[in-house]
Amino acid sequence: MLRSLNNFFRHEKPRTRKTATVSGTVEFLETSRVITLFIFLATTAAIVLISFVGVSTVNLPVLPNQLASVRITASVPFTYESKEKTRAAVEQMRDRVPPVYRLDFDSLQQFETNLRELLADLDAFERTHPANSAFTARIKPDFDALVNAFNTKGPYHVDAEDIAALFKVGAAAARTASVDTGLRILREIYTQGVHDDRSFGGTDLGRVTVFQVTRSDGTMAQQSSESMEQAFAYLRVNLSAETGNRALSGPLFRIFRNGITPNLIYDREATLRLQDEALRLLKPVSVNVARDQTIIEPGARVTAEQYEMLAAQREFLLDSGASALDDSLQLFGRVLLVLAMVMASLFYIRLEDAETLNSNGRLGLLALVVIINLALVRATYALSSLPFFVYHSQDASILPYLAPTAIAPLVVAILIDAGSAIFVALFISIFTSVIYGNRLDLLVLTFLASVVAIFCSRHTRKRGNVVRASVLAGLTVSVFSLLVGVVDRLEFITILKHMGAGILTGILTGIVVVGLLPVLEGLFKRTTDITLLELTDYNHPLLRLMQMEAPGTYHHSLVVAQLSENAAADIGANPLLARVCALFHDIGKTAKPEYFTENQRDGINPHDDNNPSLSALIIKSHVKDGVDLALKHKLPRAVLDVIQQHHGTTLIRYFYHRAVTDTRSPLPFPSGLSSRNPFAPGLDPSPVSETTYRYDGPRPQFKESAIIHLADGVEAASRSLRKVTPQHLGEIIDQIFHDRMEDAQLDEAPLTLEEISKIKTSFTFTLLNMLHGRVAYPAASETEKPTQA
Repeated sequence: MLRSLNNFFRHEKPRTRKTATVSGTVEFLETSRVITLFIFLATTAAIVLISFVGVSTVNLPVLPNQLASVRITASVPFTYESKEKTRAAVEQMRDRVPPVYRLDFDSLQQFETNLRELLADLDAFERTHPANSAFTARIKPDFDALVNAFNTKGPYHVDAEDIAALFKVGAAAARTASVDTGLRILREIYTQGVHDDRSFGGTDLGRVTVFQVTRSDGTMAQQSSESMEQAFAYLRVNLSAETGNRALSGPLFRIFRNGITPNLIYDREATLRLQDEALRLLKPVSVNVARDQTIIEPGARVTAEQYEMLAAQREFLLDSGASALDDSLQLFGRVLLVLAMVMASLFYIRLEDAETLNSNGRLGLLALVVIINLALVRATYALSSLPFFVYHSQDASILPYLAPTAIAPLVVAILIDAGSAIFVALFISIFTSVIYGNRLDLLVLTFLASVVAIFCSRHTRKRGNVVRASVLAGLTVSVFSLLVGVVDRLEFITILKHMGAGILTGILTGIVVVGLLPVLEGLFKRTTDITLLELTDYNHPLLRLMQMEAPGTYHHSLVVAQLSENAAADIGANPLLARVCALFHDIGKTAKPEYFTENQRDGINPHDDNNPSLSALIIKSHVKDGVDLALKHKLPRAVLDVIQQHHGTTLIRYFYHRAVTDTRSPLPFPSGLSSRNPFAPGLDPSPVSETTYRYDGPRPQFKESAIIHLADGVEAASRSLRKVTPQHLGEIIDQIFHDRMEDAQLDEAPLTLEEISKIKTSFTFTLLNMLHGRVAYPAASETEKPTQA
């Protein structure tokens, strides 16, 4: 005994342990209401600065046909040459220049030739059939053949009765005079110009009365033309006046109307030459814009002229360096808006997540990610003032879709919870909408994309899932930007740019969030499921150390981890957190593994030669050693808490019982040491103090810690069962739970009686499946049959 104790003190190297004790400064920063107020004021000031100061409606990305959400006025007076107004003036000038047509007399000449041939045929017919002879059945076919021959020479529809009336006028000279009169009237009509309701060269002649006409002699003059109906009326009236015979004028009209056809041919080249001559005198239209003149009205679709005026103002401000601040919104109103939103956030946190309101660290995390996210949104807005986007306004329209609005919601969903993340998403979307000119469509679009990202990132255990969630959010932006673009009647190439910007933003958001998570975890002492899953790697240095130095403790930790994970899942706690904390809860035993029963071999127990108080001290030291190792390896705060709390303030019963019942004579100790207190030279033995044999605690403070506390005791006790049955196992589990509750070990843990009952059931089910028996197989010699010789 003496040799063992001397060796213990000789080989125990003095070392400085790291402790998990929270300093007064850290505790002040975590709980002080002064710090809470500072966070509130700093957040409000930062949001006002980011969302409003320096923001002007001048640089809002607006496209033609979009529905304006805010009034935009001229911040400075300026003058610009309006391409839209100049284009309109050019169109007006082109409309004012009469179109040029050529007069076509070919159809008239052809009609005249055919008509004179008809006269010759009538003269020949007269020689064989006198004009005063009756049209008997014998000669009528010959006359009809003559009329049909005339009709086939052109698009004519002359009746034999009308030709007969001309034939009966008299001698050949009289017929010729009548035809000459009709042809002269036709020439007058053709010289004036005849048109119908069809369009020539894109001009509807039915609605045009004045033309530039190129005559046969090459001269050009303005005159009005006649429609077909007007030409027919002119022909009828003049034939009646010339002949004075109503019986003859009717047949002549029906004959000569076949010679009237439209004779105006549109001359595009001559028209364009005439228009170009007029446009040479036209100067570009200049527009003077006064200060505070309204450029775009809210609630109306942006016209091309309004869009041009806004672009002209941007270029003027860039070239002149004038101020572009918009004074239409007062700073006081902006501050009130931000205060209202921040106050609403506090009320929401107070109702849904009081733990966050009581932790300045969590409030600081929320404030920081919101400010960073809004700063990135503002940075994308600031790009609109760059020369490239000023001179390429169509490209500037992609900036709202490049705004990374899902960063803060994703971070909060992973580090805190989905409820807080949804409120943060709404918060970010509202102020993004404000920055980009109160665009309701942008508010709805960004909020929807953030909610999709939050939904897809629930219970994320791989960093790749974060990128997947953000890409799905980007696809959501892409799809709805397509719908918005169709509604706003945007160009297809512009819609494609918006869709591409949404997908690109989703990818970049995922990369940024994956990079931010480790930094924020370390800065705010938060632990994500991603980090917890990485800690379950059995090749972790501490787990490898336990496997090599304390294999019995390692196996114990695996069983406790399985028990804790299943029980946590049954009561709605975090099963992954329970598993990780259980794996590391006994890492302190690697410092002196041989002092713990599960690691002892060959029946050698160092405690046999030790005083009970010394043994209790060694047993308790594994908690402090575990905290020391956890701090050195930067394990999450939750693991440190479980290492400290997994024994609570329970009594080390075995050594306490030895100390109380030990009736043996005191063994010789080194000079100056007491058998009851070997570390207090010169003191006499004192009565056994229970405090010496209790763990330092604290007691379990959260559900996962309480589950591990119970699982640790149940796993150790189950090893004492010689035969595992549901009855025996249930009795020992009930006894352990009863003892721990009687000892007030669960008083500070947020467990209900219903949850405790579920934990019992889970432990029983898991242990029965772990400790099941197997069928005893007969020896090989018993199964072999003797061979026959």
